[in-house]
Amino acid sequence: MKNVLVIGSTGQIGSELTMKLRKIYNGDIVAGYIPGAEPKGELAESGPSMVVDITNAQQIAEAVDRYHIDTIYNLAALLSAVAESKPQLAWHIGIDGLLNVLEVAREKKCAVFTPSSIGSFGPNAPKDGTPQDTIQQPRTMYGVTKVTGELLSNYYALKYGVDTRSVRFPGLISYVTPPGGGTTDYAVDIYYSAVKGELFKCPIAAGTLMDMMYMPDALRAAIEIMEAPERKLRHRNSFNIASMSFDPEVIYHKIKQYVPDFEMVYEVDPLRQSIADSWPNKLDDTCARMEWGWRPQYDLDAMTRDMLDKLRKKLL
Repeated sequence: MKNVLVIGSTGQIGSELTMKLRKIYNGDIVAGYIPGAEPKGELAESGPSMVVDITNAQQIAEAVDRYHIDTIYNLAALLSAVAESKPQLAWHIGIDGLLNVLEVAREKKCAVFTPSSIGSFGPNAPKDGTPQDTIQQPRTMYGVTKVTGELLSNYYALKYGVDTRSVRFPGLISYVTPPGGGTTDYAVDIYYSAVKGELFKCPIAAGTLMDMMYMPDALRAAIEIMEAPERKLRHRNSFNIASMSFDPEVIYHKIKQYVPDFEMVYEVDPLRQSIADSWPNKLDDTCARMEWGWRPQYDLDAMTRDMLDKLRKKLL
């Protein structure tokens, strides 16, 4: 990668990934954004940015031409719970937008990263040790767009030779960007409540296991897969990656080790709970480990200590 366009650069992943790419690479790392979600602060000041709406193929092409882009990170999407309330918009952004990206990449010879998700699996997939290759029949629009995105990306790789790559992200936990409507967002909110000294009202029921990952590991995965030798990638779209799996009780008691007065009650959100119940408990990421050397660096304890430390500095 030399010159990179990040579409969705001000979102949960994009805001941090853009900055990390700028610290690694010497080329132009372009922050693509939509009006109303302009880059601010260091994100705006540290490199180029321009309006790039994923539903506008001309804007994508103009950015690629202006900055001689060789790699596109396509991060534009509605998160799971929001997508269920706006399914048509979720498809328009997730699939119509992806098709725009892939067409530009085909014409202008760009590599493309488009993240998938644990949401691409449905209730019929094995819950524990969910294999790389297994049945994918999600019952949410979010999941439908992720499966479709995997298939469409594979099609462009096979049909046109576009270098498409992807990982299936678990729930992502970060202290930088506030949650934005994901089913796993409770695992971010809980740290904010702990640091603020507030009672946490958990929207996910006890015993609900979900894969989670600390954002620094997620950013590494997104960069490392694009740097991996193409000849080693058998799966491409999309690799299971995993780091830790826990339910609300486990993360609550881990936080209490460092914030003894912290308290939590349950106020289960039926929509988010139904989505969580359809997802795997834990993914098997053997293929990612074997094909491009994936290894997480954070477990629950290391993440908890770092989250609490960073949020205290941010909030207090």
